[in-house]
Amino acid sequence: MIVLALDAVQPVCRAATAHKAIELQGLHAYADRESVPAGETIRFHVSSRVPYRFGVSRLGLEVDDRASDKTVFLADKESPARVQPIHPGSYVRVKNGLPADAELNALTLECWVRPWKLTPWQGILTQHDYPDRCGYGLFLDAEGRAVFSIGSGGAYDGGSLVTGPKLNLRQWHHLVGVWDAEAKIATIWVDGKRAAEWQAPDNLPPRKAGPAGLRIGAYSERGVTGRFFDGDIAMPAIYTRTLAADEIAARLAKRGLEAPDLGDPAIAAFWPLDEERGSRVADASGNRRDGQIVNLGTWMIGGPSFDGGSVGRYDKSYDPRTDLNRGHGLRLASDDLYDCGWAATEVFRVPKNARSGIYAAWFGFELEGMPHRYPVTFVVNKAKGAPKASLVLMCSTTTWRAYGGTPFAKNVPDETRNWPTGGQPNDPSNPPAYCFYRDHAHGQPTYKLGLRMPWPVAGPGVRYSAPGVGYSHLMRGERFTHVWLEKQGYDFDVITNLDLHRDPGLLDGYKALIINGHDEYWSARMYDELDRYLQNGGAAAVLSGNTMFWRISVDDELGAIECRKFGPNIGGRALASVGEIYHSADGKRGSLMRNCGHPPWRNIGLECSGWWGGADNGLYAVKAPTHFLFREPEQVGFADRVVFGGAKSGHRRACGHEGDIRLSSYAPPTGPFPAGAFLPKEPAGIETIASLQRDNARVLDYFARFGQQKTGTLVDMIYWERPQGGTVFNAGAIGFGWALDADPKLTKLLRNVLHHLAGVTARTPYDPEWLDPGQ
Repeated sequence: MIVLALDAVQPVCRAATAHKAIELQGLHAYADRESVPAGETIRFHVSSRVPYRFGVSRLGLEVDDRASDKTVFLADKESPARVQPIHPGSYVRVKNGLPADAELNALTLECWVRPWKLTPWQGILTQHDYPDRCGYGLFLDAEGRAVFSIGSGGAYDGGSLVTGPKLNLRQWHHLVGVWDAEAKIATIWVDGKRAAEWQAPDNLPPRKAGPAGLRIGAYSERGVTGRFFDGDIAMPAIYTRTLAADEIAARLAKRGLEAPDLGDPAIAAFWPLDEERGSRVADASGNRRDGQIVNLGTWMIGGPSFDGGSVGRYDKSYDPRTDLNRGHGLRLASDDLYDCGWAATEVFRVPKNARSGIYAAWFGFELEGMPHRYPVTFVVNKAKGAPKASLVLMCSTTTWRAYGGTPFAKNVPDETRNWPTGGQPNDPSNPPAYCFYRDHAHGQPTYKLGLRMPWPVAGPGVRYSAPGVGYSHLMRGERFTHVWLEKQGYDFDVITNLDLHRDPGLLDGYKALIINGHDEYWSARMYDELDRYLQNGGAAAVLSGNTMFWRISVDDELGAIECRKFGPNIGGRALASVGEIYHSADGKRGSLMRNCGHPPWRNIGLECSGWWGGADNGLYAVKAPTHFLFREPEQVGFADRVVFGGAKSGHRRACGHEGDIRLSSYAPPTGPFPAGAFLPKEPAGIETIASLQRDNARVLDYFARFGQQKTGTLVDMIYWERPQGGTVFNAGAIGFGWALDADPKLTKLLRNVLHHLAGVTARTPYDPEWLDPGQ
């Protein structure tokens, strides 16, 4: 165990040094990975305005009592304050701009843009560093008007700006700026119309590009890149000649689907933006003006000719790669940030004999006269080569990240804060704040999240409920199952979602996988690996709700996970059109797993029924009291009551705040079948042993449309020996683990389940009292 100061390796797509910076208040930190095998090293990247003391603990046997945690390392002295800025904002950096000193006798800039904001000034296609190295550029001004500038390459000259009309928000526009040195006229064309011109004086100094860097989607001020364009860009091009009116009209008519004549020697640069993934954009002109995307941006949005709403939600034949009318574009955002890029400031070598489980690095500090502790949660896997336990428990880490709307949340002294879906109050420096439930600052849908970012949402004390309720659905919500297993005396290894995604065959050798908590975000690879494991005779205990709901893809090279959602416009959020739900990481359809060829019901027997408040969790009602899971090897017994799964009164109950049901339990369709949709046939052999039903229930139909049902099923608990191989117990509810120590019947049932699925027996079994908070 050692603590070192380390130099950071600059990862792919991080900002250059001369990039607008934000210096955060307080302390923020992240680990270089979310899981680490025992015996290996994990690094922590910290930005702090105050000294702090670093330590590491394995979370203990009392979920909310930090005194029960086992300290495995505590630094003997404080680490010094070290502020490490972040550099948000995406754009394309082109190192090889037009020659700085060559006279621009003729110049044309062309680009399609779809702005997501109209103020303040934004750079579109520029070689311009205000105020002393001002070359040329297309911009939006503070009123959202299109501007063409042709400068001397030196001091700013506001008189040379050619200002066109205000653009429309979220609508494609074709912009062309033309400079004719012989006629001394600069013009700007918007959507094929000559919108404005500037007649230069006869004594105008020569126009030059100047030494500023060439950028797509930004410009710099005093050497610092900023003024980022929030919007979509397509077909940017630079010509060293003037385009005539008929040529501009012809380019407009192509709607971004055809390149300019690449045989034209006057094409200085042209970026088709047809890569659709990665961090580099190619210059098709042959002049080697390739670019690098800083902070990733977003691919797979289509171009000016594309109507994403024209693609049917259930149209399985649609393939963006063969759609000749789709075109290409790149979406940029001034708050794009997927890798803080901080230097590692602490490193911890996990002992070789460390027990697998959930750990936290702690950073203790004082802020505004109050003691604070900032946690960075991580998972320790079993040591490589060590024998496997019979059970493996998976942490829903992709879901933890999905809900982290404020990765730079304001530091607070209370670790037990409620974390709403959209996040906590942000750091006073106003850093990026978005997640899969919160759009970018200017409305762009969030399609991906970075893996090298803080995730305070995964803190051990974070709740998802009002004071006094105690409900959680992320890391703390999962801890109840971890603690129950340890107290009951079960041996188990712990993995994460990304471990399963990255390691084919990881489940081989385990007798049963436990899926726990709110395991909502799955990749196709995770799904397939689970299916393969089950087909080969494995077993799964699904103690989770809303399981496998959204498809993600993982790009380890770029350090991001991607998820694209189509659905109703909830709370004004700009969810994707169907045409935009195809992932850049793999080109395949996104959104609901069931619509991506990976339906949860086929793998684990259940699908999502809907969601309701965590303060309104319910109990199971037994449906098959003589089922062997209620009788062997322990008698659960229902002579005294037929409901179980939580406290006698109060909130601590299993069924919520989201649940899963069988296909046969779905409400009838609330309307006509959508075009191309059908109801699948439920597989054979599923046994319902308990369920939660409510009168006048608000439940989803299979096509994700809410409706009222006289008696609606919200949760099914099933046992399924799959025809294709493998055995599944599915509890269908997020709160299952939370309820284990509130009801002896639930405890006995889970011991029976683990006995039948994995042949394991609790070494130190205990039965809790039936909790009654009202007493």
